[in-house]
Amino acid sequence: MKAIIADNLTKVFGHLVAVDHISFEVEEGEVFGFLGANGAGKTSTIMMMATALNPSSGTATVGGYDIIRERDKVRESIGIVFEDLSLDTNLTARENLDFHARLYHLPKKVRDERVSQALDLVGLKDRQNILVKYYSGGMQRRLEIARSMLNSPKVLFLDEPTLGLDVQTRRLLWDYAKRLNKESGTTILLNTHYVEEADYLCNRVAILERGKIAVMDTPKALKRSLGSSVLSIRFSQDALASEFAGLLNGMSWIKKIHQHDAQLELSVGSGGMKIPEIVRLARKHGFVISSIGEHKPSLEDVFLHYVGKKLRDDEHE
Repeated sequence: MKAIIADNLTKVFGHLVAVDHISFEVEEGEVFGFLGANGAGKTSTIMMMATALNPSSGTATVGGYDIIRERDKVRESIGIVFEDLSLDTNLTARENLDFHARLYHLPKKVRDERVSQALDLVGLKDRQNILVKYYSGGMQRRLEIARSMLNSPKVLFLDEPTLGLDVQTRRLLWDYAKRLNKESGTTILLNTHYVEEADYLCNRVAILERGKIAVMDTPKALKRSLGSSVLSIRFSQDALASEFAGLLNGMSWIKKIHQHDAQLELSVGSGGMKIPEIVRLARKHGFVISSIGEHKPSLEDVFLHYVGKKLRDDEHE
């Protein structure tokens, strides 16, 4: 059975189409990621899956339950970590989890066992009696993940779970998520605008842009789709980059050209080193290249290729 099935799922707010007829499936035990900038439709998609929003059209099932007709069943089978902090900071970690477990009407014995297991899973058992307001941002995120696991969910939704955290803490949370997926078999649907997060965690990634899925595959296959390498060529002026791009148009070994200010990014097919050919062409036509480099395609290159812009933190904010 598929953990998630979405068919032409759509959400409209007034004149804004936030989610535009998207269809996808997530296997049981898979870590599936939506990668996109703020406003791409990631959160609206998760909110519909979690039954917090009704779709404008289309259908979806989570854990085999319809998100409209069987919303109570869906809610019983999911966990969710929201982008914004939703803990009571004036309670201890154990008190936060115990309160949440009571909402699921768990018997005291089961409740105590689940709370202890969850605290142990995220490495907070030795700090369970400390008020949450004294926790670091990373510890609070780990506690939220622990809270989301109290009902042993079939599907866990993570909406920008590491937003605003430092790189080291972010990597620790990634490892907790991987451990959670491996040990409990929980299916994870991750929303993120961090390219490296999607690349590290996800079995498959869907790139969202303006409510539509631009492309969807494994991170490895997505990077392979760009060819063997990416060339970065910088000029002293934007106009020079535009003129040189015109010379490159039509070359069979170039899969796509993207210009960002005075820099060109070329997705290059197979066929060996192309830097000498670029340099010869520039000299022949009187262009002066400020710098040139080559690297293997990254997931950020994939995003640039299919969406036409880089994914930056400042754009998200």
